[in-house]
Amino acid sequence: MEITELARAIRSRDPARPSWPEAVLCYAGLHAVLWHRMAHALWRRGLKGLARFVSHIGRFLTGIEIHPGATIGRRLFIDHGMGVVIGETAQIGDDVLIYHGVTLGGLSGSPGKRHPTIGNNVAIGAGAQVLGPITIGDGARIGANAVVTKDVPRDCTVVGIPARPPAGSICTDPTLGYGLTDPDQDPVGEQLAVMRAEMAALRARVAELERQPVEAR
Repeated sequence: MEITELARAIRSRDPARPSWPEAVLCYAGLHAVLWHRMAHALWRRGLKGLARFVSHIGRFLTGIEIHPGATIGRRLFIDHGMGVVIGETAQIGDDVLIYHGVTLGGLSGSPGKRHPTIGNNVAIGAGAQVLGPITIGDGARIGANAVVTKDVPRDCTVVGIPARPPAGSICTDPTLGYGLTDPDQDPVGEQLAVMRAEMAALRARVAELERQPVEAR
């Protein structure tokens, strides 16, 4: 029974270790998946208007928007969940972990495949934006607030804007929700530090020129 499988996934992956009643009754991510199963079944039968209505009810009750056309594998764990958006042509594999504020969105208004394909055992951190008809390989990790517009190889971790692998080893912990191997790794911060250093060097050069007599310039 899928509700039992979803609850078991929550209990095994959530550090809060909820009880069975908590996992079934108090996790919006579980409810969102069940609402989506109903909406998706209607969508596949051609009852698209009714499917959208069921999906809308699910969004109203959970704060999680999953288009009824999206394809979702088994044991999807949407933790916290508020603000998650999953587009029509998105495909999600098995045992995927998604945190709040994640968007699996498109970059084109044209018909056809325009949303991401997410492999098995992928973790997507809070606020990450995964955009376009790209592929996220099995076991990949997307860091919090990352913006991903290119394919991510399997077992690879990407962070930052634009998303890229951090220095050091890849993430191997399947329960690490934010896809970071080291909290000190910050590619955006690294780029800002380089810019600050360049600005400091330019200021020093300008000050040096200002101290020189006009004739020597």
